[in-house]
Amino acid sequence: MSEPLLEVRNLCKSFGALVVADEVSLALRPGARHALIGPNGAGKTTLVNLITGTVEPSGGVILLGGHDVTRWSQARRVKHGLARTFQINTLFRGLSVLENVCMAISERRAVAAKLWQRADARADVIAEGMELLESVKLDGDARRLVRELPYGRQRLVELAIALGLRPTVLLLDEPAAGVPSAESHVLLEAVEALPESMAVLMIEHDMDIVFRFAQRVTVLVQGAILTEGAPAEVGGDPRVQEVYLGENAELHGGRR
Repeated sequence: MSEPLLEVRNLCKSFGALVVADEVSLALRPGARHALIGPNGAGKTTLVNLITGTVEPSGGVILLGGHDVTRWSQARRVKHGLARTFQINTLFRGLSVLENVCMAISERRAVAAKLWQRADARADVIAEGMELLESVKLDGDARRLVRELPYGRQRLVELAIALGLRPTVLLLDEPAAGVPSAESHVLLEAVEALPESMAVLMIEHDMDIVFRFAQRVTVLVQGAILTEGAPAEVGGDPRVQEVYLGENAELHGGRR
């Protein structure tokens, strides 16, 4: 079995008496498609913030590609292959779709200071940006301002930006949040088309999406792992139905 691209060991975080991460352990190997679910306030986004370095842990270890990154800066983790999207998008709405993506590519290539040169001076960056947009079916919107796009397509822009960093580990924080159900399939198709070598961890409330995406599911409750397993196994767990889906809920094929 291959070594984990991301491994979290006994991760803890407390704010005074409030425990938001309680001995959490998690491992993502190449090709992992892992979902993190749980009720509101379970600590899911906090865990992602700990992994990315936005929040400093009280204890435990975070390994990225076998390297202990627990005390690394966010930027250093990104350069080492870690990228994320946010529950609420953080796009530059006054710039074009292509400009947003090219900013991420230029940062990765360490040519961001030259981003505002004539377009032909950064033709390689633009070419890569167009390839990424094509991969998420946004090449037709490349010249449009982000604010002109429907919200679902803005989420695709955010995914393209994350991919512009060429991550080995991608963290998706509720990528379908705010996206109309009729459009969510476009986002999920883009996620399904991600490189097989990449490990992906998705926080998501929509159980249809979880069941379509995930090979493995972790349930977080009050900052601690309640259970982990295959989607069908987790969905049939009475404890999960009680604390997350409701005592009388049944989960079959992602529907409750």
